[in-house]
Amino acid sequence: MIELAHLQILAAALFSIGLYGVLARRSAVLILMSIELMLNAVNINLIGFAAFVDFGEAQRALGQVLIIFVITIAAAELALAIAIILRLYRNRSSVNVDGLDTLKW
Repeated sequence: MIELAHLQILAAALFSIGLYGVLARRSAVLILMSIELMLNAVNINLIGFAAFVDFGEAQRALGQVLIIFVITIAAAELALAIAIILRLYRNRSSVNVDGLDTLKW
């Protein structure tokens, strides 16, 4: 039987993998994918708490609404970041974040 601890371990593992991806990768697209992985780990944690902790029906619905809100914010963040990455690629012909040391081009 799946318990809350199992979901928390899964969320912690996904968050750790995402954090490693953010800190170790150089490509802006891979960093963006790692951030999305971290947001999904937070969603799994929220789903676990909404499902297993018995606060009442109102708090369970609040957890589900919060998860939908996080998914919506993640989609908006993804769209904006992809637009910035595409502009970066058109100007610099690279999406390597190590080469982005100045704001003037």
